[in-house]
Amino acid sequence: MKKIIISFITISMLTLSCTKDFDSINTNPNAPEDIGPQFLLTNVISVAADRSAYEQGFRLSNYLAQFAASVEFERIDRYEMGTNANYWNTIFGLLSDIQSIRENGATNEAYNAVGDIMASYLYSQLTDMWGDVPYTQTLQAKQGNYTPIYDSQESIYTDPQTGILAVLTRAAATLEKTTFSIQGDVMFNNNLDKWVRFANSLKVRYLLRISKRMTNFSELQALASSGKLMRSNADNAQLPFLTSDPNQFPMFQAALGLYQEHRMTKTAETILKSWNDPRMMVIYKPTAKSVTDGAPAFKGLLSGQNRETISAAGTNLNDVSLFGSIFRDVPNGVSGQFMQYAELQFALAEAANKGYITGDAKVYYEAGIKASFEYYKTNLPADYLSQTTVALDGSDDLKKILTQKWFSLVNIGHEAWFEVRRTGIPALTPGPDNLNDDIYPVRYLYPESEQATNKANFERAATQIGGNTINSKCWWEK
Repeated sequence: MKKIIISFITISMLTLSCTKDFDSINTNPNAPEDIGPQFLLTNVISVAADRSAYEQGFRLSNYLAQFAASVEFERIDRYEMGTNANYWNTIFGLLSDIQSIRENGATNEAYNAVGDIMASYLYSQLTDMWGDVPYTQTLQAKQGNYTPIYDSQESIYTDPQTGILAVLTRAAATLEKTTFSIQGDVMFNNNLDKWVRFANSLKVRYLLRISKRMTNFSELQALASSGKLMRSNADNAQLPFLTSDPNQFPMFQAALGLYQEHRMTKTAETILKSWNDPRMMVIYKPTAKSVTDGAPAFKGLLSGQNRETISAAGTNLNDVSLFGSIFRDVPNGVSGQFMQYAELQFALAEAANKGYITGDAKVYYEAGIKASFEYYKTNLPADYLSQTTVALDGSDDLKKILTQKWFSLVNIGHEAWFEVRRTGIPALTPGPDNLNDDIYPVRYLYPESEQATNKANFERAATQIGGNTINSKCWWEK
C-alpha cells in the first residue's frame, strides 16, 4: 500500500488554510496558486477518508446502526442527534478544495473528473444526512452569493445535467478516454481505471438508494452488464491508516474511557450468533470476565440505555464485549473507507432479487459474503453458506441479503444507517431510554449557522422537508 505522504493532522491544517477566507486567500499570489492540484487531491481524499472512518463511522453511525451501544456518555445512542455541524463544515471545506483543483493552472480533465467523483460522494453525504441542501449554488462567494438556495434531494440525485448520477456518468466517461494523468492519488495510486470503477459502483449505490422513486432500471442493468464495476477487494475505495504517528486510526491514541464507551450490542450479538459468524471475533472482543474465567464469550448490551438503567439491571460491564483489537490495539487495523466490493455485490444481489437486473442473486450474495470475510482476514467456514440462517433458499432471501449487507458496512461512515433507513432491515428497536419518543431518527438537524447566515433559504428548506426535526424523512425514504 502506498504510504501517505501528508499526515492527517497536516491535511486538516491544509483544509483550514484552503477554505477559511476563501476569497482573500485566492487573491494572494504567494499562497494557493502555488499548491498544485495533486496536493489538493491528496487533502480531499485523506480528510474525507479520516472523517468517514472515525468521526462519522466509529463515533456516530456505529451507534445509529446498532453496532455499538454506549454505557454512559455517548448520547447519540439514545438519539440525541444534534446538527453534526462539524461534518457539514468539513464537507463544504473539501468542496472548496475541489473547486480550487478546477481553478488551478496546472489542472487537467483527469483531475477535474476525479474531483467530480469525490464531490458527488460528498454531496451524497450532505443530502442523505440532512435532506435538501445547497448544491447548485454552493461555492459562489466569489460571485457575491453568500446565501445559496437549498436544492431538493430529488434534483440533487436525478437532474439530467447537474445531478449526482449525471456527474458520475460524465466523470467516468472522461476518465475512460482521457490521455492525461494525475498525481497525489493516495487511494488508487493514480490508477484512473479504478476511479472509473469507483464512480460506476457509486452509481449502483445511489440508484438503489433512490429505487423507491424509480420505475426504469435500465441504467442499473447497464452498469451490472458493463464489466466496469469493482472487481474484487483490490478495487475497494479506501485509504489505509498507518503505523506511524499521526497517520494512525484516531481511536488508537484516544482516551481509554472513550474506547470503553463503545460496546457490542444485543442486536449484533443475536444476528452474528445466529450465523455462527467468526467475523464477530474480529469486530468485537470476548468479555474481560469470560476471558478471566477461562471461557471466552461474546455478550452484547441493549442499545439506548442510560447509566441508571444499566446499573439497575445489575449489568456487569466487565461481562460486555468491547470492540475488537483492529479498532484499538493496533494503529492501522482499519482503513478509512468510502466503499467496499462486498457492498457492491450485496447491492447487485438485492437488485437481482427484486428483478431490477438479470443475474443470479445467490451468486452476487455469496460473492459479497466471501469478500467481507476476505476483507477481515477471516476464514469462511465450510458450512457457513449452507446454514438455514444464511442460505438463499426462498425463505426471507431479501432479508438475508440486506442483513449481511448491513453488517458489511460496519464503520463505513453512515452507510449502514442510510441502508436501515431505506430498507428497515434489520428492524432496529429504539432503546428504552431513547430521547425521541421511540422513533428511529432519519436525519441530523440543520446547523445553527445556517439559521443565522442563510435564514430565508434555511426556513424554506425546513418547510419543504416537513420541519427541521430528526424525524423528517427525505425524498428517497418516502
